[in-house]
Amino acid sequence: MHRRDSKVLIFILKINIFFWCIVSSVLSEDNFNTNKVIIIGGDYDYPPYEFINKEGKPDGYSVELSHAIADVMGFEIEIRLNKWSSARESLNAGEVDILQGMANSKEREHLYDFSPYTYVDQSVFARSGSPSINSLSDLNGHQVIVQRNGLMYDLLNNTSQDITLIPTDTHVAALRLLASGQYDYALVSNLPGLYLSKELGLSNIKPVFNIEGRNKYGYAVKKGNEELLAKFSQGLAILKNTGRQQAIYQKWLGGLNASPWTRLVIFTGVVAVVSLLISIVIIIWNRSLRKKVERRTKELKDQQLQLLHADKMASLGVLVSGVAHEINNPCGILTMNFPFIKDASEELTDLIDELGKESGSLTIAGVRYTQFKDVFPSILDDMHIASRKIRGIVDDLKHFASNDKAHLELNEMVDLNELVSTSIRLVINQIKHATDHFTVDYGDDLPLIKGSVQRIEQVLINLILNACQALDGKEQKIKITTYYQKELKLVIFTIKDHGVGIHKNDLSKLTDPFYTSKREQGGMGLGLSISAGIVRDHQGSLDFKSTQGKGTTVTLSLPLVQTEEHS
Repeated sequence: MHRRDSKVLIFILKINIFFWCIVSSVLSEDNFNTNKVIIIGGDYDYPPYEFINKEGKPDGYSVELSHAIADVMGFEIEIRLNKWSSARESLNAGEVDILQGMANSKEREHLYDFSPYTYVDQSVFARSGSPSINSLSDLNGHQVIVQRNGLMYDLLNNTSQDITLIPTDTHVAALRLLASGQYDYALVSNLPGLYLSKELGLSNIKPVFNIEGRNKYGYAVKKGNEELLAKFSQGLAILKNTGRQQAIYQKWLGGLNASPWTRLVIFTGVVAVVSLLISIVIIIWNRSLRKKVERRTKELKDQQLQLLHADKMASLGVLVSGVAHEINNPCGILTMNFPFIKDASEELTDLIDELGKESGSLTIAGVRYTQFKDVFPSILDDMHIASRKIRGIVDDLKHFASNDKAHLELNEMVDLNELVSTSIRLVINQIKHATDHFTVDYGDDLPLIKGSVQRIEQVLINLILNACQALDGKEQKIKITTYYQKELKLVIFTIKDHGVGIHKNDLSKLTDPFYTSKREQGGMGLGLSISAGIVRDHQGSLDFKSTQGKGTTVTLSLPLVQTEEHS
């Protein structure tokens, strides 16, 4: 791939991620009923993708992929394999919800929506000694075997070429007819054709011409059922990221790939990366997946939660590094030049004063100079503060997404009581505005802990401000307590408010990035996410207990001694 093409692809990825962030934020688990058994249709004789095995059960790459998606997404499926023409009719009639293997084409796009997971090539198969084929026009005047209602059937049935179509129900029937000496050619999917020729021992037929252009192949639903299709797309993204789809692919298709398929693997990989980056962002906000994880056993739940966290960090790390670079450069220029502009404006004041005296009614930017002179310095100060605030937000984002702890100084000796007192002084105005009943109970003889004073202070301030914002009136209370839990060697900070409380279904999402109940008030949803990351760096924990309408208690626990393997 050329360097210019790579830059274009990266730009498109950024745009896709931005818009998918907006779309996914409005998704709700109520939009999809995970209790419904999803009926999946397919072809009963289309190996190695889907077929009925010797035990009479559905088998193949697509079948195993569907079961894997159902497993990670938490819904139940029933796979019904039939003749391909019957499978399509069942989808159109609403008897099945989704087909697990359909090739995309212009003729089909007005009928179905697609979520591809691979590509298929179409090839002309011929008996040994048959005339060579260099284009589809060479099939004029010949009898060509195709699968009924298949991709090539749709294509050739809508052309004006003089080709006699011999429809069959399956690829197997098409290849056997050709191998037995009947008709001239068979036009079938390349990989199933190679697979079946090998399995059936049809040594007298071979592919002689590949149709130009690959067709996307994957899940298909009737137009308008994007909600169901999105669930399969999300499941595919998880399988791709964990490597499970690749393992299934290697099991069924890896040994069949000849050299022309190398390009397919590369191209599929690019598509997989694009889909993965988009879908990871969706997964972050996907409540239904979280509910599915919670219903699993503790061991599996822990594994999946770790995977989701790794996905989020990887995705946000890439996103934030790009965003931070794009924002910090111009912001740095503004921050660096504001002092120069302010000094210059002060030095020019005397010259402008003289000019104002001469003209008598000098205006600048439509404002009288006497007024401009009073407000201009404060405007410059506000702009300078705003640019530094932008830079601060970007730094917080970088800290949140970074896996590198090198920038944290965790070797300072921290007095938690002193740090709580300092944090209260910094936000005392917000506290007074929120409540008339604020109390602090400092524990006696708290031992010092090792960590970063600045970062722990950031956590404390965030928790105090959250408590203030949870109150409805100044008559409601906030109480802070510190103490030492000797048995576990933990220094504890708790803050209890008597505010609005948090719904039990939202407690598990409090530290998720960009989750906030104060979006309309300008909340970004990063405060608790950043705080949770800081606490993890210190090997501590944050615990939330809340009753809606009665208030919330947050407990911050910090270990007295940190273990070496986590340091």
